[in-house]
Amino acid sequence: MIRDEERQALRDELDNLRKDGARRQELSLHACKRLFFDFGIRPSMATVRDLTQTGSASDIPKDIELFWQRIRAASKVRVGSGAIPAALEERAGELLGALFEEARVLAKQTLEEEREAIDASRQDAEQALRDAEARRLAADEMLQRSETRTEAAWSRVRELENQLAASSAHGASHQDSLQVTVRRLEAENESLQKRIDTEQSTNAGLRDRIDGLHEEMRRSTEHYAQQIKDALAEAERRVKPMLVELDSLRTMSSTWQAAQRDASRKEFDFIQQLATAKARADRLDTVLRERSDEVDGLTRQVATLRAQQGMDGAVAGVLCALAQSGRLTEAELAQIGTLVDGHVGLPAHCPNCEEGEPELSQVEGGFELSCPECEHTSGAGASRLQAVARFTAGKKLSASR
Repeated sequence: MIRDEERQALRDELDNLRKDGARRQELSLHACKRLFFDFGIRPSMATVRDLTQTGSASDIPKDIELFWQRIRAASKVRVGSGAIPAALEERAGELLGALFEEARVLAKQTLEEEREAIDASRQDAEQALRDAEARRLAADEMLQRSETRTEAAWSRVRELENQLAASSAHGASHQDSLQVTVRRLEAENESLQKRIDTEQSTNAGLRDRIDGLHEEMRRSTEHYAQQIKDALAEAERRVKPMLVELDSLRTMSSTWQAAQRDASRKEFDFIQQLATAKARADRLDTVLRERSDEVDGLTRQVATLRAQQGMDGAVAGVLCALAQSGRLTEAELAQIGTLVDGHVGLPAHCPNCEEGEPELSQVEGGFELSCPECEHTSGAGASRLQAVARFTAGKKLSASR
């Protein structure tokens, strides 16, 4: 396969021959010779035409055939004089010429393969050299950092030794204060243990209350569903006979004109009963929606209790105040996570325009607080606390600027 730079070089060579006065046939023969002997490519009409940029579809095949005739004539090598017949001598010469050409092509292929292998080995060696240089630089940097850390450690050891000597000198005078501190810490530990027991009992009560609310919600749902089912069955039971009788009366009215007024009256009565049944069904549907709203309120209360479970309200209030005042960093907000989301309240008005009511939405597993009036937003946050803190901090940042 000929490369682009070799193809361009061959075109330049043919252009120089054309400038020197070479004709079309000479250009075609020269292109065939370079393609066959130098690149190992069998000349074709398209390849020769692309290189010479001259000649028609009938002239170029003639030039290629002339080139092969010259190759065959050159391959007929005579093997010497003797008692060998002329025909056999000619065939032997052709065989030797073909063997020579095959040996040359095979040698060229082997050379190309070895050249490619050498290039690949050279690239691998260069890559290995670059990798080794990078590793050496990294090792030097690590060695320098290790020496720096060692010197710092020795300085710290000497400082600690001095502090230990000073502490040993003043150890006797601080023994009494140490014992007082130990007793105070033990008392605080007991107080904290009691507080933990109280919190655990409170959490157990909350869990029992949640279970009771779930059970009550399930019973209410089943009861309302059964009422609706009974009402629908009753309405269907009453309406079906009415519809059947109505159809019968309509059929009879075509043949019994005398009973038409009576049938119309009965039809009106049936329609009134049907409207009464529909009104009752509408009332039951209204009751169902009211009960559904109550169930939704209980579900939100359960979700709020679950979100607030295990977190003291005073501690959650302090964290919310610190976050809204901008005294907590992003790392601290990420570490708190969603622990206090049940205690986080949304601001009533946008701090930027002071008119819009902020809206909280969930975006890609996170929370985002935005104002529909001025499009002020907090960006996606991992928790409600982080979204509120960013929303409030955005106004403060713009005011400081």
